[in-house]
Amino acid sequence: MKLVLAALLAGSAAAFAPTQQAQSSTALNVNELEIGMTAPLGVYDPLGWLETQPESFERRRAVERKHGRVAMAAVVGVIVHNNHITFDGYLSTSLDLKFSDIPTGVDGIRAIPTAGLCQILAFFALVELAWMPASQYDGDYGVGWFGENLNPEEKSRKLNAEINNGRAAMMGIMGNMVVEVMTGQTMYEQYSAGHVSPFGDGAGVF
Repeated sequence: MKLVLAALLAGSAAAFAPTQQAQSSTALNVNELEIGMTAPLGVYDPLGWLETQPESFERRRAVERKHGRVAMAAVVGVIVHNNHITFDGYLSTSLDLKFSDIPTGVDGIRAIPTAGLCQILAFFALVELAWMPASQYDGDYGVGWFGENLNPEEKSRKLNAEINNGRAAMMGIMGNMVVEVMTGQTMYEQYSAGHVSPFGDGAGVF
């Protein structure tokens, strides 16, 4: 098992090696290729899209940024809900369903009434079409003060931090859901049982 894991890690490292385009750069700085180029990987473009489809880069970056923001909110939500921190009151008074009745984990969505799911989807549509339209590629929706009065270097540093945290969050929320399906335990059940490895039997580390 250790040899298999070592081989997988080696393969992953090779997959994320910098492309030749990145190696030809003389220096890494925040002004190269906009935001998101992080040492030591440089420009990560294994499919060569920057050369074959450069006009679509801006759209892909906007999608990545928005997905990262959603994933960061999802990770925080999972942590909060798995620690049984919920809103007071009722999610549905007609069904006598409280917020605290929604189970933790990915199966919690099954407990939400259909009307509630429709409201969530309607809110998503409002955000995507009007409030924070997907066609606005710069990602600046004017909903905060975090980017105001920053010098270019500081702003670039914060934008790089945001996109890299978003990338980590996308991996984190996907990993949380996959491991929950593998182990049959929610995040709360896993860490309260000391079950930190998906290769164990659900009790203890391994």
